[in-house]
Formats: sequence, C-alpha cells, structure tokens
Amino acid sequence: MQPRIYKGNLGLVYLSLVPVITAILGFGIGHINYRIYLPCWILNVCLMVTAAWFLGLNVIRKNDLEKKHLAFGAFFLVIPWILVSIFFGFGPPPGNAKEWVATATEQQVRYSILVIAGVFIAFGFAVVRERLKNKGEFFYSLLGFLSIIIAIPLFIINMLFWGFFLTETFRILVASTSDKTPEWFMPVRSFFGLISIVEVSLTYLAIAALAASLKLTGWFGKIPSLIYIIMSLSAFIIIVLSAFGREPFAQAGFALSIPAIPFVMPYFIGINLLRRAGN
Repeated sequence: MQPRIYKGNLGLVYLSLVPVITAILGFGIGHINYRIYLPCWILNVCLMVTAAWFLGLNVIRKNDLEKKHLAFGAFFLVIPWILVSIFFGFGPPPGNAKEWVATATEQQVRYSILVIAGVFIAFGFAVVRERLKNKGEFFYSLLGFLSIIIAIPLFIINMLFWGFFLTETFRILVASTSDKTPEWFMPVRSFFGLISIVEVSLTYLAIAALAASLKLTGWFGKIPSLIYIIMSLSAFIIIVLSAFGREPFAQAGFALSIPAIPFVMPYFIGINLLRRAGN
C-alpha cells in the first residue's frame, strides 16, 4: 500500500508542475528545434500518463463503475495539458506574417492540438457532470455543462480561424510582397476577437459552476472550491470588461484568453478528481 501512495504523491507533484514548466520554457526560451522538443514531449506524455495511472487512473481495472467513470472523466480533463505541453518547444505564436508563414506547419499543429484539447474538455465536463448528477447535485452541474457545450464549439471555430484561415491569409500577404493589410481583414479579426471573449468567459463560468457542484457534493473541500470559484468568476468579469477595451482589463483579458490558460483550472480539478477516484 505504501509504495502505491508514494507513487501517487509523486505523480501528483509531477502533474502539478507540468503547466508551470511548460509556460516558463515556452515563453522564456521560445521556439526550439523539433528534433529536441518532440522526443522530450513524447517522454513527458509517457511520464504524465504514468503519473495519472498511479494517482488514480488505475481504478479503471476495477469493477466499481462509479470510480471508473469518475477516473475517465477526470482524465479527460487532464488530457488537454498532456497535449499542449508540447508548446514548451513551439514558443509563443510569431509576431508577424513572415515568421508565421515560415513556421506555418507548426502553427497549424498548435491550433489542431488546441481543437482536440477542447473536445476532451467537453468530454470531461460531460462525464463528471453525470457523476455529480448521480450524487444529487443538478443545478450547478447542469449550468457548468451547458456553459461548456456552448463555449467549446466557439473555441473550435476560433482555433480553426487562427490555425488555418489566418495562416492562408498570411501566405497570400507574404506572396504579394505587400505591406498593406487588406481592408476586410480587421473587421474579420474583430469578429473573432468577440467570439474569443464569449467562449472564454463561458469557459470560466463553467469552471466556477463545476467547482460549486463539487463543493455541494462534498467531493472538494470548502476552501479549494472557493478558490476555484473566486478565481473563475474574477477571470469571467475581467474577460467581459476587456470587451470594452479599457485598461488594465484589456491586457489582463488578453492574458487570460491565451488558448491553453482557461484549461489550467479544469486540469487541476481533473488531477484532484483522479486522486479522489484512487482513494
């Protein structure tokens, strides 16, 4: 029993560090050659899956359907950051059209990964919501589920815009050797900016509702639940206010809208639900 607990605690620490290390390397170092980051990412995927297994995913081998479904739902919330951890090697998106076109394949891979991550977030919310409903909590679990199933399609559309529409647009601009931005581009960009505000604000609202539901069922303690709720609602308010372009809300809203950032709290919720399933 003791070795299993030790491995579970070690897995918890490793999984908790992944988003922090990914952000530090991604923004601090920038783009790395794929011959370096790809093997490192594959190793990290193996380590994260192993850590999740020892933390609680191993209960899928048992006959306890409730724990098995909870483990699957929790793991679905963890998968997005297993995927986006590859961004430590991608670095932030390029700042101009020429650099974007030069790394076009990686940009399309980046936003394709984010689309897949969004799908798993929706799966995770759906499965966990069923478990919460069976525990007698209907309102907040339903509110969170409805918010996320509205947000994720908008998120997918937004990611496809960035990964494919924008890439093709930049290719045309670079090929034309013109420095002038087409007149139609800015209205389209503003439109997708508003889509981003809607989907990100709904995502944070869904997280707050999920945390409230976890609190009511007793799956999360009062203090951790309140932390998730306060952080999510604060992010929701900042994102909404950022739509008016006022500082400091515009910059803060931009930071909170970075595609993988809204998935951080569901990731940590997933980790803790995995630990609960394992216990």
